[in-house]
Amino acid sequence: MHDDSALVRARIQRFLLERIAPAVHLATAPLEIAAWEVPDEPVPFAEATAAGASYAPFALGTAWGRPWGTTWFHVTGDVPDEWADAAAGRAVAEVVVDLGFSASHPGFQAEGLVWSPDGVIVKAIEPRNDFVPAGAPGERVDLYLEAASNPSVEGGWLFQPTPLGDKLTAGDAPIYELRRLELALRDTEVWQLQQEATALLGLADVLGPRTTRGAEILRALEDLVDGMDPRDIPGTAAAGRAALRPILEKPANASAHRVTAVGHAHIDSAWLWPVRETVRKVARTFSNVLQLMDEDPEFVFAASSAAQYQWMKDSYPELFERIRARVDEGRFVPVGGMWVESDTNLPGGEALARQFVAGTRFFQREFGVDTETVWLPDSFGYTGALPQIARAAGAQFFLTQKISWNETDVFPHHSFQWEGIDGTRIFTHFPPVNTYNSDLSAAELARSEANYAEKGRANAALVPFGYGDGGGGPTREMIAAGRVAADLEGSPRVRFATPGDFFRDAAAEYPDAPVWSGELYLEFHRGTYTSQARTKRGNRRSEHLLREAELWSAQAAVRAGAEYPYDELEVIWQTVLLNQFHDILPGSAIAWVYRVAEAEYARIAAQLEAVIERALAALAGAGDGGRRAAVANAGPFARDGVAPGAIGAAIEADAATAHPEGDGFVLENSLARFLFDAAGRLVSAVDAASGREAVPPGQRGAELQLFRDTPTQWDAWDVDRHYRRDGVVLDAPAHVELTATDAGPELRVSHRVGESRIDERITVVPGTATLQLALDVDWHERQRLLKLAFPVDVQASQAQSEIQFGHISRPLAENTSWDFARFETSAHRWVHVGEAGYGAVVANDAIYGHDITRVPREGGGVFTLVRQSLLRAPLFPDPESDQGAHRFTATFTPGAGIAEAIREGYRVNLPTRPAVGEVAPLVAVNNPAVVIEAVKLAEDRSGDVIVRLYESRGGRAAAAVELGFAAAEVYETDLLEQRVEAHALSGDAGSGIRLTVRPFEIVTLRVRRE
Repeated sequence: MHDDSALVRARIQRFLLERIAPAVHLATAPLEIAAWEVPDEPVPFAEATAAGASYAPFALGTAWGRPWGTTWFHVTGDVPDEWADAAAGRAVAEVVVDLGFSASHPGFQAEGLVWSPDGVIVKAIEPRNDFVPAGAPGERVDLYLEAASNPSVEGGWLFQPTPLGDKLTAGDAPIYELRRLELALRDTEVWQLQQEATALLGLADVLGPRTTRGAEILRALEDLVDGMDPRDIPGTAAAGRAALRPILEKPANASAHRVTAVGHAHIDSAWLWPVRETVRKVARTFSNVLQLMDEDPEFVFAASSAAQYQWMKDSYPELFERIRARVDEGRFVPVGGMWVESDTNLPGGEALARQFVAGTRFFQREFGVDTETVWLPDSFGYTGALPQIARAAGAQFFLTQKISWNETDVFPHHSFQWEGIDGTRIFTHFPPVNTYNSDLSAAELARSEANYAEKGRANAALVPFGYGDGGGGPTREMIAAGRVAADLEGSPRVRFATPGDFFRDAAAEYPDAPVWSGELYLEFHRGTYTSQARTKRGNRRSEHLLREAELWSAQAAVRAGAEYPYDELEVIWQTVLLNQFHDILPGSAIAWVYRVAEAEYARIAAQLEAVIERALAALAGAGDGGRRAAVANAGPFARDGVAPGAIGAAIEADAATAHPEGDGFVLENSLARFLFDAAGRLVSAVDAASGREAVPPGQRGAELQLFRDTPTQWDAWDVDRHYRRDGVVLDAPAHVELTATDAGPELRVSHRVGESRIDERITVVPGTATLQLALDVDWHERQRLLKLAFPVDVQASQAQSEIQFGHISRPLAENTSWDFARFETSAHRWVHVGEAGYGAVVANDAIYGHDITRVPREGGGVFTLVRQSLLRAPLFPDPESDQGAHRFTATFTPGAGIAEAIREGYRVNLPTRPAVGEVAPLVAVNNPAVVIEAVKLAEDRSGDVIVRLYESRGGRAAAAVELGFAAAEVYETDLLEQRVEAHALSGDAGSGIRLTVRPFEIVTLRVRRE
């Protein structure tokens, strides 16, 4: 039998495109257009409609909009009276707009927000959401369109350097042409026919013409074409729909895959646009959502990121109140519980906790809702600390999508229990549709079913649908597609519901879901651990300054009655949390974003230094010791004889000595001896306690290495394994000198690389066996990767890397594809490698990217190579990425274990600072395995003291907690500082506070003062 299905499909497709689509609008009518170009940054509606805004007539076909500019169009006219007959039946009038849209994805080009003359937002305009309701025939049209001429920075994803990433370099020439802005009369019957036929044709393509159902659908669509008059589509649309009705009425199979469709619009808080533009993108998208909700009572939408809601409250209060009303109805659903959808590899432990504290408290305060679902579809891997943090903030469920981007391995589950490093589990879903921007097409629904890994055990999946990043969110076409597929033979069943509805059903259906333990490592985007080093340094420094500011401010409030700077700290925290967004802190945004972020970090540092100075000044007269010079130790361990969290006189530590030896140099003290060659590289490292050589035979440590860095795909995002094939050692320094300073001897080494300069100052930290390298780099390389290497003579099977509230052990052997893919990893302040009885620590003050490998050793066996990734120089999306001045501190401690690693990580990131007098710690613990991470006053401003602790070494621990002030009550809380049933705490403020904690457990104590 002859198969003519391809010809039939082509005929149907052409009929849809050339006959039905043009007939959706029965008639059009012109509008009067005037325009005003905003001179600089965007202005509010009131300014755009004030006397100073000089509008001039504007014709269709005219160019408009410099890059990152704003043009306000004032549109007026009347809906024609002659449309009344059609409109009374099945037609509606709307304004249709084409700002000059391209084939580029929605959200990466021009967008617009439409206002009524009285300043109420109507909805937005995007490439695939291009209409505004216009009213009844005879009614007046009077609208203002705030059009943003955002450039298409992505350039078709060719990853080419572009000046468009900053308005300072983007130019002034117009980049768009206003193609359409007119009234149109939409035939709702023809439009509905278009949606049904499109959805069914997609399903026929999925099923194929050789299946009974696929052939049946194809023939019904052919009947539609045969039964309609191409010269009178409106008049025969009903007949066309009748031809499809038997197909549409056949219900889905009982075993059909079940899909929960959740309206969504993933909006990066900054990426290929600055934060200021994200504020407008959110307003546009949320206004579209509200307009859809007005038309469709079943439509449900989920949106994360408390910061984005806060922007609406601050900048669009009327819109925010409409959002609040829909939240009250349960249709506009806050999810995530975080301030932003942050990166989770790079933020510190307390910062990641504060993402949830700030976000969840906002949703509770503004909407009275608890966000039960952590919503992180797009972050670049997920720390093993996250399950505990999320559950401690009240979350029950977790959603991610990004692991579908793995380059090497296919993740084996879609619904599972994710177990963190402390043993906490959270029910997790990984939507098998493999996108968080679905359009609910038949192809995507089929992909969800085909990919679903839990077949035979469970049968429920979530599909987030809607155009993200300013693309406008869900559309009426998507909702129509979902309704067609709701109960349709050959298709998964589709229901519109909330994420909570899905997760509760899915968890109940799959009570024995499999367990994935540890981090969710993304086998992709490994360059995000290193790109934009200044921003990463700003983040690290801000986190530690905030620790100091809160600790000393709490001390000053309790001991000296000083005012605690709640408001100032809250604003600073919000800025730090915003900059931890998963396209800011990872280094994958445009130049404009980093210009702003670096300025914000500088401002924050100055503010926090002032907060700390005020607190220490208040404490100077509150303790013992008079006006004697002292140091303030904000760390959790004693430093130079000063107790943790205390102020006191420092004890002078064992200083280092130095001398030339052969053609090299020696730096040493009573605890360790370090020998360097003539090029300033480490030849030998022996700690006195073990007497063991840490540097493998024939190797050199503290060695700078430079590699070609040309990733296959995403420039700023990726470091590819092939970089290792093309590297050079910097073994010919321009200058090496052993010199004396007031702090002790230094070995100074300078390198010249092209136009770049690297200056090293190498010292031994007094009173320790630690070698410290301070590097000042003036970087002008491009597409090159700079690493600092420490070969260690241990045959390690695993490396321990600090993450939030603990550490993770990662295998070093490449026995599996999962191990092979983990060639670049993130760590916070330290990495430890070792074998039984001996190890070494490599620590840092602003470095995250590492590669740790096993290398054949002279004489047999293997040694372990630890390399820190210092700098990159990708060209896209910021062509000037990482250019200029940088500073890093790296340390190497031979003969050290996990306990020493933890101490060194805090030491190098929390230097002591000058103070006056003597002040005892506010809180102390008697077990060094239990670390005090934060001391602050309560978020509710009650004056209660909050103490956050965690077990740091990976074992069970007991500790006594001593308070340096009178307490009426002590109890355990969650991260939100709400009382929970005690499980780690025993005793009380009167009899003594005792903790018993499991490995890596986080405990938050609330202390009510007398």
